[in-house]
This record gives sequence, C-alpha cells and structure tokens, in this order.
Amino acid sequence: MTSAPIGVSRVANTVERDIINLKFHRMVLLRELSDECLTHDRTFTPEVRSPIMYIKQIIIQGFKSYKEQTVIEPFSPKHNVIVGRNGSGKSNFFAAIRFVLSDAYTQMGREERSALLHEGTGSAVMSAFVEIIFDNSDDRFPTGKPELILRRTIGMKKDEYSLDRKNATKSDVMNLLESAGFSRSNPYYIVPQGRVTALTNMKDAERLNLLKEVAGTQVYEARRTESLKIMTETNNKREKIDELLNYIKERLTELEEEKEELRDYQEKDKDRRCLQYSIDHREQVAINEELEKLDDQRQTGVDDTDDHREHFVNGEKELAEINAEIGELKQQVAFLKVDKKQLDDERREMAKNKAKLELEVKGLRDGQSAAQQAKAQHASELQSLNSAIQEHEEELAEITPEYKSRQSQETATKSELDNAEGIRQRLYAKQGRNARFRNKRERDDWLREEINGSYPQLAKIKAVRVQTAEDIAQLEKDISSTENELITLREQLDSRGESNEAMQKQINVAKGERDQLMDERKELWREDAKLDSIISNAQNELRRAEQDLSHTMDQNTSRGLAAVRRIKRQHNLEGIHGTLADLLEVSERYRRAVEVTAGNSLFHYVVDSDETASKVIEILQKEKAGRITFIPLNRVKPRTGNIPKANDAVPMMEKLQFDPVYEKAFQQVFGQTIICPNLTIAGQYARSHGVNGVTMDGDRSDKKGAFTGGSIDTRHSRIQAVRDANKWRDECDNHRNRSVEIKRTLENKDQEITRAVGELQKLEQRRTQQDNSYGPLRQEIRSKSSSLQNMKDTLDAKERAKANIEANMKALTEQQNAHEAEVASEFKKALTRDEETQLENLSSTVQDLRRQYSESSSARSELESRKTILEIELRENLRPRLDQLKAQEFDDGDGGSRGNLSQSQKELKKIDKALATVEQKLEETESSIDTATASIVDLQARHASTMTSQSEIAKTIEKNQKRMEKSIQKRRILTKQAAECAIKIRDLGILPQGALEKYQKTKSEEIVKRLHKVNEALKKYGHVNKKAFEQYNNFTVQRDLLEKRRAELDSSQASIEELISVLDQRKDEAIERTFKQVSKEFANVFEKLVPAGRGRLVIQRKADRAAQEEEEDSEDEARKQSVENYTGVGISVSFNSKHDDQQRIQQLSGGQKSLCALALVFAIQQCDPAPFYLFDEIDANLDAQYRTAVANMLRDISNQSEKDGGQFICTTFRPEMLLVAEKTYGVRYQRNKSSSVVVVSKEEALSFVEGEKQ
Repeated sequence: MTSAPIGVSRVANTVERDIINLKFHRMVLLRELSDECLTHDRTFTPEVRSPIMYIKQIIIQGFKSYKEQTVIEPFSPKHNVIVGRNGSGKSNFFAAIRFVLSDAYTQMGREERSALLHEGTGSAVMSAFVEIIFDNSDDRFPTGKPELILRRTIGMKKDEYSLDRKNATKSDVMNLLESAGFSRSNPYYIVPQGRVTALTNMKDAERLNLLKEVAGTQVYEARRTESLKIMTETNNKREKIDELLNYIKERLTELEEEKEELRDYQEKDKDRRCLQYSIDHREQVAINEELEKLDDQRQTGVDDTDDHREHFVNGEKELAEINAEIGELKQQVAFLKVDKKQLDDERREMAKNKAKLELEVKGLRDGQSAAQQAKAQHASELQSLNSAIQEHEEELAEITPEYKSRQSQETATKSELDNAEGIRQRLYAKQGRNARFRNKRERDDWLREEINGSYPQLAKIKAVRVQTAEDIAQLEKDISSTENELITLREQLDSRGESNEAMQKQINVAKGERDQLMDERKELWREDAKLDSIISNAQNELRRAEQDLSHTMDQNTSRGLAAVRRIKRQHNLEGIHGTLADLLEVSERYRRAVEVTAGNSLFHYVVDSDETASKVIEILQKEKAGRITFIPLNRVKPRTGNIPKANDAVPMMEKLQFDPVYEKAFQQVFGQTIICPNLTIAGQYARSHGVNGVTMDGDRSDKKGAFTGGSIDTRHSRIQAVRDANKWRDECDNHRNRSVEIKRTLENKDQEITRAVGELQKLEQRRTQQDNSYGPLRQEIRSKSSSLQNMKDTLDAKERAKANIEANMKALTEQQNAHEAEVASEFKKALTRDEETQLENLSSTVQDLRRQYSESSSARSELESRKTILEIELRENLRPRLDQLKAQEFDDGDGGSRGNLSQSQKELKKIDKALATVEQKLEETESSIDTATASIVDLQARHASTMTSQSEIAKTIEKNQKRMEKSIQKRRILTKQAAECAIKIRDLGILPQGALEKYQKTKSEEIVKRLHKVNEALKKYGHVNKKAFEQYNNFTVQRDLLEKRRAELDSSQASIEELISVLDQRKDEAIERTFKQVSKEFANVFEKLVPAGRGRLVIQRKADRAAQEEEEDSEDEARKQSVENYTGVGISVSFNSKHDDQQRIQQLSGGQKSLCALALVFAIQQCDPAPFYLFDEIDANLDAQYRTAVANMLRDISNQSEKDGGQFICTTFRPEMLLVAEKTYGVRYQRNKSSSVVVVSKEEALSFVEGEKQ
C-alpha cells in the first residue's frame, strides 16, 4: 500500500530533472549555435583579421626520431624553408607541430602512443614532449604576455598539456587556439605530405564535402542530431507522465475509502499514547529523584575529598619547602667548608710572612748607627761657596741692565749717524748729477735705471735679513730651551733626596696596589669555588625538573623542545619566542582549567612567521631532533567566538597574563573557552553559544557535546613543571654567566697583578738607575752650560749683523725714495735753497753724532769686559765646585736608603692586623657551620613527621575515591534508564492537549489495566493504512505537478522543432557563403599562379546530371536552388588563355592537377586565414614555372602587412622555394637514429638540393 506513492514520487522527480536538463540543453544549443555563427562570420571576413602572430621557437625531445632535446633556433616571422634527406625527420618535424596544434593525435591506444616515442639505440624513452613558443607581442592570445609557451607531453600512461608552464586541459588549449584564428573546420593551415595528392584525386562529391567541412556544417549537423535526440527523449518522458497520471487517479479513488477507517484508529491510538506517557513520565520522575539523591551524596563526598586533597596538596608544598630549605642549608654548609679551607690556607701563609718580617726588622735595628760624622766640614765649605756665588751673581745682576742700556744707546746713535750720512751723501750725489744731465728726460732715465737696479739688491738684503732673523729666533729658542733644561737638571740635582723619597713612596704605593689586587683575586677565587658548587646543585635540580616535565609529554616533543632552544641559541634566531606555557602567567586557582583546555598545545612554539618555523623544522628534520608544532603569528587568524556575558561564565582569556604581542596565539587556543562553576552550566553554554566550557577542577564540555572529567593528579602540573624547569634553567644560566664573568674578571685580575708587579719592578729599576745617574747628570750640566754660552755669543754676533743689515736696507730704501721724489721734481742744475740748508745742517749733526757714538762705545766696552769676567768665574770655577760638593753630599747619603726600617715596621703591623681578621672570620665560619648543621637535623625530623601525615591523608583519599566510583557507576545506570524513558516519551510523538493532567490522579495499576485494553482494541486495526491522509495529499500535489510539467514538455518540444528549422536554414546559408568566397579566392589565386590562364569552381546539382554548368556568379539562379540539390564541386581551368574553353581537372596533366589542388588550398586559406602555415613538400609534383609561381606567392603573402600576411614553414627538394626564403634550416639524421634541426645558409641549402637532383 505504501510502495506505490514512493515509486510515483521518484518517477516524478526524475521527470522534473529531465525537463530541467531539456531546457538547459536547448539553451546551450542556442548559445553554441550563436557562437559558431559568430565564429564563421569572423572567419570568412578577411578584412577584419587580427594582427599577425607567429611561431617563434620549437623544442622537441623524445618524439619519434628526435631523441635528444632539440632546440630549434627562432624562426623568421615570414618565410622559412627546411631541407633534408628522405627519412631524416622532416615529416616527423611537421608531425610534432600537428601533435600539439591539431586533432590528429587524439584518443590514442597504447600502441599508437608507443609509436610516437623514440625507438633507437641506448636507453628507452619513457616520455616525449613538443613545446611551441609563439610570439604574442600583438596580444592575439589573450594572456597579457609577450610570449605564449604551449607544450604537450605524452607517455605510455599520460597525455598532458601546459600553457606558460602551467597545466591545462585540451579543451582550454583548443579554445585558446580558436581565439587566435586556428579554425577546427579548416585544417588546411597544415598541409602534410600526400594532402595535395589527395586533393588532386578528389571527386566532385568529396570536394563538396570539403567545402561543407570548411563552412562548419559538421557543427550544424551535430547540433541538429543532438536536438532530434532531445526531442525523442521529450516524447518518452511525456508518455511516462501520462502513465503516472492514470495511476495517481486510481490511487486517489482508493484512498478516499481508507480515510474513514483511519479516523477511528487515530482516536484509540491517541488514548494509548496518553496512558503510555503517564507510565513513562512517572518512571522518569522517580529516576530523576534518585539521581538528585546520588548527586547530593556525591557533592558531599566531593567536598570531603576536596578538603583531604587540599590538605594533601598543602602537605606536599610543605615537604617541597622543607626539602628546599634542607638543600639550601646543605649548600650553605658546603660553601662554609670551602671558606674555612681557604681561611686556613691564608692564616698559614700570613704566619709565614710575619716571621720573615720580624727577622728583617731585627736586622735593620742592629745596623742603624754607622754614618753621621763627616757632614760638618762639608757643610761649612758648601756655605762659603754659596756666599761667593751669591756675591758674583748680585754684581752681575747689577751690571747687566746698565750694559744693555749702553748697548741700546750705542745702537740708536749709530742708526742716527748712518741716517744723517746717507742723506748728506744723497744730496752731494744729486748736486753732482744735475751738472751731468742736459734735460729732465736724461736725468729721469738715469734715475729710473738706478731705481730698477736697486730692487734686486734690496730683495737680496731683505732675504739676508729674513734669514738672519730666523737664525736669531732659532738661537733664542734654543737658548731658552737649554736654560730650561739646565734649570731642570740643576733642580734634579738639588732635589735628589726628595726624588729618592718620592720614588720610595711610589714603590710603596705600587706594593700596596699589588697586595690589594692579590687580595681581590683571593676573594674571586673564593666566589668562583662557591659558584661551582651552586652550578652543580642547580644542574641537578634542572635535570630533575626537566625529567618531571618530560613525563608530561611524549619523547619526540621533549627532544624537540630542547632542540629548538639549542637552535635558537646557535643560530641567533630572534623570531622564536617560546612555548605557550613559557609565555603565559596564570594564578594557581585557574591552573588546572588552563592545562585541561590547552592540552598538548601548551608545548606549541610561538614564532613570528612561517618562514622562521620552516627554517627550524628544516633543521629539526636534518638533525632528526624530534617534532614540534609551531604557531606563526603572521598566519594565525583566530575566530571570534560568541562568548556569553554572564557572572557564571568567565572568559579564560581574562585570567591569562601575557604579552599583547602573542595575543593571536593565545586567542587561537583559549579564545573559545569559558570557565564555569560546574559541568552542568558549562554544558548549557557549550550548546547555546558554541563554546568550550571548563570548570576549575578540570571537567570539560566542548561545543560538540562531549563531556570530559574525572580525577586529576594535582601534584603533577604541566605549567608548574614548565615554571620549575625555566626557573632552574634561568638560575643555571645566570650562575654560568656569573661564573664566566668571574673567570673573565680573574683573567683581568691576573693581568692587572702582572702589570702591577711589572710596574713595581720598573720603579725599583728606576730607583737603581736614578742612584747611578747623578754622575752623568753633572757632566751633562757642564756640557749644556758650555753650549749655552756659545749660543749666547753667536746670538750677539747675529744681532749685530742684523742691525747692520737693517741699516743698509734703510739706506737703500731711502735712496730709492729720494730718486723717486727727484723724478717727480723739476729739473734744475743746482740744489734748491732748502736742500742746501739741509746739507749745511747735516754736516754739523754728523760731527755731533760721531762724538756721541764714540763715547757710548767706550762705556759699553768697559761694562762688557767686567760682565765677561764675572760670567767666566761663575761658569768655570764656582758652580762646578758647588756641584762637586753636592755630589759628595748625596754619595754620603746613599747608604742609608738601602734599608727602610720604618717601612718594614709598617708591613709587620699590617700583616698582624690581617692575621687577626682571618682568625676572626675563621671562628665565625665554624660557628655558622654548627648552626646550619643543627637546622638541617630539625628540618629532617619535621620532614619525617609530615611524610607520616601525608601517608594517612592519601589512604583516606583512596577510600573516598572508591566510594565515588561506585556512586558514579550507579549514576551511569540510572542515567541510561532516564535516557531510555526520554526516548520512549519522544517516540510517542506529539501528545494531545491535556495528556499529562488526564491521568495525573489515577493510580499506576489502573493506568496499566487501561493501557492493556486499549492495545487489545488496536489489534483490530492492523490492516489500516496509517498514511492514508498523507498519501492522499501527496498524490494530489503530484498530480498537479505532473500536469504542469507535461505542459512544459509540450512547450520545449515546440522550441526544439523551431531550433532544428533554424539550424537547417543557417547550415544552407553557411554553405552558400563558403562556396562563393572560396570560388572567388580560387579564381584570384589561379590567376596569380597562371597569369595567362583562368580558373573557377563549378557547383554540381542534381538537376544538371547531363554536365550542365552554371556560373558561380549568377546569384539569382543560386537562390532558386536548394543546397540539398548540390551533388559536387568541380574545377574548370584554362592554362593558355582567358577566353578559350576551360578544361575539367580530370583532363589535366599531373603537374597541372597539383597546381589546381594548391590553388584550392590557397583559396581556402585566404577565406579562413591562419597566423601561420606549414607546408610539407607541396611543390613536389609541380613543373618548374609553377614552382616559381608558388614560391613567389608564398613570398608575397609573407611580406604583406601584419594585417594580411602570415608565417610559412615549408619543406622542399626544389631550389625555387629556397631562393625566396627568409631563413633556411637543415634536418640531419645521426648515427644513433636521432634527428636534429640546425640553421643553414641559403647556399648550403641550394647545394644540398642540387646534390639530391644528381
């Protein structure tokens, strides 16, 4: 009863789907037909051709005779000719191009594929490819690139295309070629061997089929056939719909009778469901009450267990603290023992040094009273000598100013005298000159000559003056320097005692610095020894912490984490930030919830980018150092969750503390999680908001509905393990860094101590040298004093010379000035009155100046003589004697500086103080060791007591756990029963209104009895069709739907019939249009090839079987005849005259037939042009004159503009085509049965062709 409607529905759905398909196919046919029409309209309108493109290069490997990769040099965009012997691979070259561009090699079997692969010597070729590179600078291919690379690869199990190095389907390739002008309906842009012969021998009917193919009628025929097939399917579907409608009408009649019986059944079934619901609901309530009771008991047990667990956790913390304190105290005791050992060593060393110093002090005291007697006489002699030197120096100081004054006065007087005599001489000279010259011109010429002659002399004098001034300045500088050196040397000699004391102080300072550095080095040694112990302890703790951490993850992850840390350190990668556990901070209260939420994601490494992650993964793989999951921040895009805003739902992200830089990583892991008070609330939010809920105890409810919970060992926390490991790792690193720093400081201290010892040794050597240097010092003072006197004498001579030079220069300058003034004056035979008066005055002035000069010179000589005597006495007698006495004084005092009693006593006091300090530190260290040992004993006793308490708490927790497990098992059973009750209630379906209240006060036993009676009554309705109403409604809907669909099928059939009519009409139009265009182009091409002749195409019709011909140009007659009456296409030509009777192609010679066939090929190409053409020996059967004509036509077409031209690639054995070629190539066949293509010159190609003729 129920199977029929399902079958009807299925059939109806099938019919609906078929109707939709019919509509879709009709739309596709119309669109494709429109596209084809547009394509042919474009194809047969040459004047709107796209700009030319051409084959630029071809690469062949493994295809037929081309085994090795053959890269052919780029082709010319015009005419290219290929020559080669028969069997060398020319035809295989053209086959390679057809393999890529045409449909000739499709749906090949295994043997056909194998035939395309190279078969020769050497290793077998498993695959081959042919790659054609097109020049696409005119954008004929809509790729936007200047080149298009098309490759086809074939193997025994593959056949693939690629465009610009990217995989493509064959349909993509063919569509792209069609868009560039490669028409499938006209394959004559590739003319292989034999194609011309086939056209020559083609019958008229076959030639008509060729024109139909060129016109694209195959497309129309295929579309028409497909339309007829669709129309047949439409009729079949319509018949099926009629059958279904008849069946539906019968079923609707039957269902009208079944509806009444079904109403009675539904009333009784409604009562049954109410009774059953009452029983199931009461059972459900009882189970829920039992579950609530168990939950209360569980909650109480959980509280007790939580208290015990909290006590246990606190006890564990206390034990950890005790162990830490014990470890610290033990480490402290170890440090104190090291200090004690070092202090003992220092005490012994200081005691030894103290004994040595005591012996030295005693020796110095015994030998102190030896050398204080001979100083009185020496002091008396020294005092008298100093008095004499003082008297001489005072007298010299008194004479020297007067001497300098007299000397200055003498110089001034001499200068005035020279000046007056110069003026007087010039006046005398002028007076004499005026008598010598007759006029002013002669005088001025002589004066100018004198002036010019005096310039070199004046320049020479000036140069001498400059040199003298420089010598004087240098002498004054040297004298000053020598005097300063003498002063310094005398101060050194005078301050010998002070120098010795200063040197001793420097030595003492150097010793103190050395001792201080050595003490600092001892402290560093002590700290380094402590650090070694600390590092050893920290390493042990780190190993323990890492071992605990490794137990919380798998081995590969543990190894990976260690490897990543090492890689970051070795390669200095800044982008590796750390694991999530390293980067977060969370309070202990939420730690368990965070660990449950993250899981193993806690150990995912956060990096800055996927590039950094790739580098690290590559190193991990190379070193086989484990596996790690990385979170690259530049790739993480966390989803925004629907987080509830409520007091009992806290977003976990709010409880985490981390650097905002890593927010995306934490959002990825924790962004969809909330923290809830209990698992029930967590489950509710998980279902309502699609988030993950977790409690602080670690129970979890995810958004998929799964619950996870149970006991968790709180003693082993992953986050705490990570913190402990990081803590000890940081301590180890810090202590290691401090140890390295101390060792570096120790090295520096060693260097400083070495330097301090060296400085001390240098100072002692300097003191020795200083003691031995006073004899040479006295000798140096005497030498420098003598040198100073010589320089002073030289300076006096130079100054006198300078004064003379300046006087001469002044006189010469004044003479020049006088000459220049005389040149400017009038010419007179005698002096002027003023000049005569000046001359008289100068005579008396010169006499007075001479007398003054003589007096000044005499006074200066007397003073100079006394000054010289005093200086010689001081220099040669008194001062050398003073130096000798002082040297004796210093020699007598040297013996006392050898042993310094006070210094030794100071060192002894210092070592006593240091020894007392060391003994005090030693006592404090021993006391600290005793105190720490006592504390360790107390802590160990406390540890034992805590361990006992922990054992008792653990037993209590175990008992509570077993009791909880029994409660959970019972709850699981009750939960299952409650689910079964819920399923029963749900299976009852929608209950009538008031079903719960109807039997609420009725006892359960009465309800069971009523239910039994109702079930018995329902057994009588076992044959009732329970889906009668539903089926009736369904059939009614389906009937209306099928009637509507039948009307749509009728409409679709009419559309398809109309489409077929359109296809027939357009096919006829395409054939008519193609014939007209090909016939016209044939006449033009034939006239170019045979200028003296004429040719045309003739259409054959059924009505003209008696060989009646019709002119192709009579368009009115053509319209009257249907294309269906066409029976063939003939060729009528005349080779000798444009007016003679034309011959049919059957009447022509072989060469003439081949020429006609070529003319037809060219005519088809002119109607449907391609961007390039491939001709394989098309001139083989032509006479010489026609070969020349064909070659010239190819040349003319290739040389035309980009709009009308094309590229030609031809093979030939004739010279005519070579003569017009733009570029020539040769095909060579090598001994390994492999072909290659190389560029050859036109001469080489012609030579090859001539050789082949012979």
